[in-house]
Amino acid sequence: MERWLRRAFMVQCILGIIISLSGFGFLVEVESLGINYGQVGNNLPPPDKVLELLKSLRITKARIYDTNPDILNAFAGSGVELIVTVENDMLATLMDQQQALQWVTTRIKPYFPATRITGIAVGNEVFTGDDMTLLENLVPAMVSLQRALAQLGMQQYIQVSTPSSLAVLSNSYPPSAGTFTPELTTIMTQLLQFLSTTKAPFWINAYPYFAYKDSPTQISLDYALFNPNTGMIDPHTSKHYDNMLYAQVDAVIFAMARLGFGGIEVRVSETGWPSRGDPNEVGATPQNAAVYNRNLLRRQLGGEGTPLRPKMRLEIYLFALFNEDMKPGPTSERNYGLYQPDGTMAYNVGLSALSTSTTPSTSASTSTSTSSSSSISLTSMATKVARIDHYRSLVCWISLCLVLMVTGTRPF
Repeated sequence: MERWLRRAFMVQCILGIIISLSGFGFLVEVESLGINYGQVGNNLPPPDKVLELLKSLRITKARIYDTNPDILNAFAGSGVELIVTVENDMLATLMDQQQALQWVTTRIKPYFPATRITGIAVGNEVFTGDDMTLLENLVPAMVSLQRALAQLGMQQYIQVSTPSSLAVLSNSYPPSAGTFTPELTTIMTQLLQFLSTTKAPFWINAYPYFAYKDSPTQISLDYALFNPNTGMIDPHTSKHYDNMLYAQVDAVIFAMARLGFGGIEVRVSETGWPSRGDPNEVGATPQNAAVYNRNLLRRQLGGEGTPLRPKMRLEIYLFALFNEDMKPGPTSERNYGLYQPDGTMAYNVGLSALSTSTTPSTSASTSTSTSSSSSISLTSMATKVARIDHYRSLVCWISLCLVLMVTGTRPF
């Protein structure tokens, strides 16, 4: 009995050492955080350098807006989970089962499973476009692609869904009043039936920035930015919301439930805050962008769910990795990136905390930095990966040795 107690004590010590080392950031990895990797620019780094950056930030999920073979090849063997996208103008073609099979055979199969493709986004924000034909083609194209994946034995690894903008809701406040736009009811029901059957998530592009920009005098900036604030209480559920993003997600959950699909998971396929904008784009500043993304990162580190689903970790993809200089539209559209194309930070959001040991005082000081005082290169970030992997190996080696000591096994 005394020997057993000594061994139990040593096991506790082992766990304590592992937890302590993890707390220094050596094992930190945010499983529910991904990032959107857009390519609408003429000065972006090559995919292999982008992969180095993602690894250095400990980000293991990314989404691209096509099936770029250079990216798919570069990400092979990296372990990064990748969502690829079917362009909107391909939906009519992919309604045909043979065309869908050909698309999966040529665009997905050659790279899988070396490249961890985990999702196919069929179109982007199709529900809020003006092309009704495109809308009518959406679900049939998704069905064809799902069947093609099944025919090739990949359906259990790759989920098929479509990202929608928050404009699919006719009402989102309070969250319990969430309702889809009436004219979308028929097709939305078809989509939700497909997602329910295939157990795929509902992807929503949710931007509190847009709501604040449109009503800066009525919406609290702190509420939009995840800063401390009194928040709001939903009068029908008594749930307390201290940020707008979670309220938007729960509004979608309620809207789905109203159509009879209350069990589908919601994931945020895009969210972010622009660091620059036109004069009429209120709130588009580096300071606000840094605060929004930094606070969101802290929530993700905590593995939070929304008030309606507190035990279900909310998966979120930040928008975006880089500023993209060829995107059309207002100035903000070209300034959602965490990084400039040359690898310098657009502002310091504190993502390096994922890959380096950071004291609270250091974290506080870096969180308010902007690109003028702090920059980071893709190459220098990559060197941190080796250092982190070294510490991870060290932790494993120490753990193994201690376990062998506990059990009395000779290590060699």
